[in-house]
Amino acid sequence: MVERKVVIVNNAGLHTRPAATIVKLAAKYKSEFFINKDGLNINGKSIIGVMTLAAEKGSELTLVFEGEDENEAAEEISNYFNRGFDEL
Repeated sequence: MVERKVVIVNNAGLHTRPAATIVKLAAKYKSEFFINKDGLNINGKSIIGVMTLAAEKGSELTLVFEGEDENEAAEEISNYFNRGFDEL
């Protein structure tokens, strides 16, 4: 299991476009992917789940990956968060 902590840096927070991209990136991997925010744990491969987080700027999230390609998934998806969803 791989865990990564990320912080939302975008002014618009985790809105629809990056949420869809996260789900699309996660679908490339066989590993399970969960996002935890304030005790709410959602399936990171579900667009509804990701949107449910309502993660605004400054939100701290824990990304959890578990499976045969967990390291690759963690690297790509956490980098996407850290790049500000390529919007900065």
